[in-house]
Amino acid sequence: MLAELRKTLPQAPVIYAADIAGLPYGTKSEAEIAARVAGLLGRMAERYHPRLICIACNTASTIALGMVRDVLEIPIVGTVPAIKPAAELTQTGTIGLLGTEATIRQAYVDKLEEEFAGGKRLLRHAAPGLVEAAEAKLRGQAFDPALVTHAVNGLRAMAGGKEIDTVVLACTHFPLLEEELAAAFGPEVQFVHGAYGIARRIAHLTQGQAFERVRRDCAITTGSLEAFQQLTPAFSALGIETLSRF
Repeated sequence: MLAELRKTLPQAPVIYAADIAGLPYGTKSEAEIAARVAGLLGRMAERYHPRLICIACNTASTIALGMVRDVLEIPIVGTVPAIKPAAELTQTGTIGLLGTEATIRQAYVDKLEEEFAGGKRLLRHAAPGLVEAAEAKLRGQAFDPALVTHAVNGLRAMAGGKEIDTVVLACTHFPLLEEELAAAFGPEVQFVHGAYGIARRIAHLTQGQAFERVRRDCAITTGSLEAFQQLTPAFSALGIETLSRF
């Protein structure tokens, strides 16, 4: 997501916030997620005064987007499963969706399916192991390839799963594993996620606004700073050199 935003708006100052202390979101209740996301973003908005907030998490967005928009008086961009472009791309009419346990059960996803994938078949599968694998890859650490295989096999084993030709990566961690997922699914499957569309939406909402950096771009975490600093090379590649604890 951040990489795509850098391509679209390289001049935009960024504060990257990682709620490591609140993970995993996917196994929490809707009430827990909504309260945490709204409260945390409220406190961050008071401290940093951003002109726009992007909730770069499908689970948080499908559950808490409405609440956050009610609480904060600035533009809020959510990240929701890219079902619309997937429905436009599929040739077989069968779409797979990989997400967290919380995301795949949301009524928000039901509405997206009804609105954009009518006449198509959407197969949803919870793949929490991919979050673990993506976090390890981001840190330059080895991970068990069975985590990827298990997710792919789980989706393929569903009724109609062998006809999947398009897979929605409905978690912002999952595009980090697109190479591994492509190898496991095979060349006949294409992947869709929302990063490009989100970056375009942010550009549209800030069109005509002047950007000026009053501080260095930074990344903040609610968890252990020592553990967060393992991501320094990844952040540095995206122009973020300062890491701190919120």
